[in-house]
Amino acid sequence: MENDLYKTIKAPAQGELFKDKNSKFYGFAFPVTHEDHVKTHLEAIKKEHYAARHWCYAYQIGIETLHYRANDDGEPNNSAGMPIYGQLQSFEVTNTLIIVVRYYGGVKLGVGGLINAYRTSAQLTLEACEIVERTINSSYQLQFEYKNMSKVMRILKENDVQITNQILELDCLLEISVRKNHSEKIFELFSHFFGVEIKTL
Repeated sequence: MENDLYKTIKAPAQGELFKDKNSKFYGFAFPVTHEDHVKTHLEAIKKEHYAARHWCYAYQIGIETLHYRANDDGEPNNSAGMPIYGQLQSFEVTNTLIIVVRYYGGVKLGVGGLINAYRTSAQLTLEACEIVERTINSSYQLQFEYKNMSKVMRILKENDVQITNQILELDCLLEISVRKNHSEKIFELFSHFFGVEIKTL
């Protein structure tokens, strides 16, 4: 895998229902980029499945620095959150939250049974997701006089650089997003371009 790519899920998804000894497990996946998003989704799922016994989850957030959390929500230690997190790792996705809701069926599954149930639910949920590959980007601001506009635009077009924001007046400001593997090259190009000031955002 190229070092400026990462995988994440495109949209929320629900996995197939997993059953074991009358216990029912429902898996849900959400794209998240912040811990506040985790709380929001968790509260919504708890409201929707208020009669469930456990709402176990794991998430991984971040692109270059990864931050994760696994929560057993009252199940035996490491029998729920970590098996869910293990699936996030094996699918190599980040910025993703998986919640598995358990309705207790009256028969204990034992730690081995729980690990299997939570792992399988997380796997079925991720299999239901559309997983997409995204690039890690660097952002820069370009400042230049309007007369240099066509030259600047030509360089951006030739190098397939995305403009994320622009103010075009006598003095022009462009915010650009550059794929990390190409960012040094673009920075060099504009650093040597007389009349253009580039700075990292």
